[in-house]
Amino acid sequence: MKALWVVGLLVLVVVRRVQGYDYLDGVNGSAPQPLLVDLTLIRSATENGAVCLDGTPSAYHLHPGSGSGANNWLVELEGGGWCNDISTCVYRKTTRRGSSNYMEKQIPFTGILSNKPEENPDFYNWNRVRIRYCDGASFAGEGYNEAAGLYFRGQRIFSAAMEDLMSKGMHSAEQAFLTGCSAGGLASILHCDEFWALLPANTKVKCLADAGLFLDVTDVAGGRTLRSFYEGVVTMQGVAKNLPGTCTAKMDATSCFFPQNLLSIIQTPTFLLNAAYDVWQVRQSLATKNADPKGHWQACKYNYLKCNDDQIKFLQGFRNQMLDATKGFSNSKQNGLFINSCFAHCQSEKQDTWYGDNSPTIQDKGIAKSVGDWYFDRAQVREIDCPYPCDKTCHNLVSR
Repeated sequence: MKALWVVGLLVLVVVRRVQGYDYLDGVNGSAPQPLLVDLTLIRSATENGAVCLDGTPSAYHLHPGSGSGANNWLVELEGGGWCNDISTCVYRKTTRRGSSNYMEKQIPFTGILSNKPEENPDFYNWNRVRIRYCDGASFAGEGYNEAAGLYFRGQRIFSAAMEDLMSKGMHSAEQAFLTGCSAGGLASILHCDEFWALLPANTKVKCLADAGLFLDVTDVAGGRTLRSFYEGVVTMQGVAKNLPGTCTAKMDATSCFFPQNLLSIIQTPTFLLNAAYDVWQVRQSLATKNADPKGHWQACKYNYLKCNDDQIKFLQGFRNQMLDATKGFSNSKQNGLFINSCFAHCQSEKQDTWYGDNSPTIQDKGIAKSVGDWYFDRAQVREIDCPYPCDKTCHNLVSR
């Protein structure tokens, strides 16, 4: 069970089923080569204790903006699961999720980070940054475990990265956009107002949470797998002190790590991009081995086409809970929403889902266009898909 939480989707070998045909994720011979961006270690990281789980300095990748985007900044917080106890955090120290020693020296910038106007029409020439994730608590922890040599410094990593980017021109940004996917999507919600407060009053600031709407709901056995897991993350990594006081004054810290309890208190305009049948949550929160010891959900959770009627009914209930959690949020004119009825996870980072000829749409409008229209105030965007199986544009994740 613990190993599954540590690696999350990273160990999944998946194929996508798109409009009736399958293809290996990332395989497209005609696609142009993506931009490769170098790793930058944060200069003040070690002296400020803004370090990864193993004590190595935190890092980011930055591609400078140009032309009309030279003074605009898109900052993405990387995702990659969490660690909730000593053993899982110690394991992460031997990976890029816990040590900059193991991070790639270059990574491809695709999707919302692409530098090509035909792939990313609204943000291609902005300063674009990916802050690497190596703390295991959505950039929110503060603590140290001497016996295991574990540094829980997620909040310091966020602050040090912001300080470093400010010194490189973000202090005078005209427009700024904080984004993140999965655990990074949760982080973008947790840090959205903080990001806004760091920038000049005349800077246009908004936030995007992609696949970050993790729900505090019952699993297939009636338990609360994710709540129990999050409680471990929050307690061990000292997250409580960095959660919004307006939330922790009313409920426990674990509840305040769930986005559904934070949406009503975010002041900064925010966009939620989420699949209604988020495959990470289906596999790692709703139908885990502990919740499904006899394996009744095994086939369904890795291939939605193998779900029986009762399982689809359960998943429709999960979708309904997601929509309920966003009702108040979507009533605010400043916020945006794109919830498609797909079996997917993270749709802003991959080119095929962000912006392409056959990208997912709701009412013929794709994700990149929806996000861009909302950010630049070209249109209000509150798109909620009809329930499965009506959407034929999904890029559904299916495990081999």
